Amino acid sequence: MVPRCGGSVRPDRLHSTPCRTDLPRRMAPDHDTTQRTICSDGPTPRGTRSACVVVIQGEGLGRRADIDEQPVVVGRSREADLHIPHASVSRRHCEIWREGDRYRVRDLQATNPTRLNEAPISEAELQDGDHLTLGESILKFISHASLEAHYHEEIYQLATHDALTELYNRRHFIDTVDREIARAMRHQRPLAMCIIDVDLFKPINDRYGHISGDHVLRQIAAILRRHVRNDDAAARIGGEEFAVLLPECDSEAAFGFAERLRQAIADSVFKPGGEDQHITVSIGIAALNPHRDTCSRMMAAADAGLYRAKSEGRNRVCIQP
Repeated sequence: MVPRCGGSVRPDRLHSTPCRTDLPRRMAPDHDTTQRTICSDGPTPRGTRSACVVVIQGEGLGRRADIDEQPVVVGRSREADLHIPHASVSRRHCEIWREGDRYRVRDLQATNPTRLNEAPISEAELQDGDHLTLGESILKFISHASLEAHYHEEIYQLATHDALTELYNRRHFIDTVDREIARAMRHQRPLAMCIIDVDLFKPINDRYGHISGDHVLRQIAAILRRHVRNDDAAARIGGEEFAVLLPECDSEAAFGFAERLRQAIADSVFKPGGEDQHITVSIGIAALNPHRDTCSRMMAAADAGLYRAKSEGRNRVCIQP
């Protein structure tokens, strides 16, 4: 028994060849002659997609929210589904939702009324390409049937996920933590964070090379992905460092999750350089409390727990009081 202390899908590649070149098979290309091309039908649709709104001007530029089964609230509050942190945007500015194949928007009595294509509205139906003005920010509505939705989906995945492990990247993880802290504090719900570090990872890189090290990180990410729930947020936040945010979990529940994860990794066989090896991780845990009411404070506390786990022998879980 290990002692207790203190207590995404890689996005598909963008389709970059919508046309093919029609050249004679046995003739070298003549660079002085214009080549004839035959256009294809373009990228193959990937099935039903959600519509989305994307911030195209002002604070929050590039942020996006998918509109699917649940209504999307846009506003300045950190609890908003699409957070736009600007004084000209009300805490709950507007709400967007789906009705069958149609989408609607409703102003939520914002100080600066929601404007649809420059006209103030109380409620209206959205069409592909419509612009919503919220204070000094402009959002674009992109229908689920639009090819542009696929493009924005690809860009969003690239911007929010770590390319190596397919988990969230550090920036998106921090945005998620800020939003979940606001929700947990408002509704008085538990929230915990785990920071996970691979033990003695540098010798693996030094002995077998960075390609083998990358394989180890991908395998650990796959194990992590199997252990998290749909509501959890898992990310790679550093070279060999991962983090998980656990909504609705106190420190005791987080300890149980971390122990299961630690054991699963310790029991796995890794093959850096083709040699069977057992690799372990150390995990620090911090729960939300009045003194840890920001992402940086929670991360600092979880880091302190991780440091204790390392200093007390590695391959263990430590809760930071």
